[in-house]
Amino acid sequence: MATVHATRRRPAVLGDLLPGSLARDAALVTAAAVLVGIAAQISVPLPGTPVPVSGQTFAVLLTGAALGWGRGALGMALYLAAGMAGVPWFSEGASGAGLHTLGYIIGFIAAAAAVGRLSQLGGDRTPLRTVATMLLGTAIIYAVGVPYLALSLDVGLTKAIDLGLTPFLAGDALKVLLAAGLLPAAWKLAGRDDRDA
Repeated sequence: MATVHATRRRPAVLGDLLPGSLARDAALVTAAAVLVGIAAQISVPLPGTPVPVSGQTFAVLLTGAALGWGRGALGMALYLAAGMAGVPWFSEGASGAGLHTLGYIIGFIAAAAAVGRLSQLGGDRTPLRTVATMLLGTAIIYAVGVPYLALSLDVGLTKAIDLGLTPFLAGDALKVLLAAGLLPAAWKLAGRDDRDA
């Protein structure tokens, strides 16, 4: 008679370290949307551009890494849907569909999914891998947000890059470096390291 050995599934992302399943996942998805909504309120308008400096992108990338692709993307989809429905938690307390910056928020879904998937494969276990993962997520946000901004403002792509990408590169570099310190440290605190990836 064959014996069945129960194997404990290794956590793929930090969110998997929490006990539970469906209720945990629903809570994590909701918490991801709320975190990004709160981070959006840490917002500083820049002269000459409708795109403010905010904590949103950092929160998006961290939640994607911590929750994995499915929960991360669902959290960002919830954030988008609730904001479109009138919850005033986009940057500067805005809501609705008429924002010039809506493309960035749409890009959050794809960015969280990509960062989450790479994290499930170990992309957040070492500083170098985390930098690469976060850079890809940031590039995805801009790849959706900047063309949307160009269409929304009826300007050319070069002008949209000047308005919606160039002023934010230094801040994004700092966010990536901060994530590269935080995520691997969180794995070490949890008793895991890059060999578990």
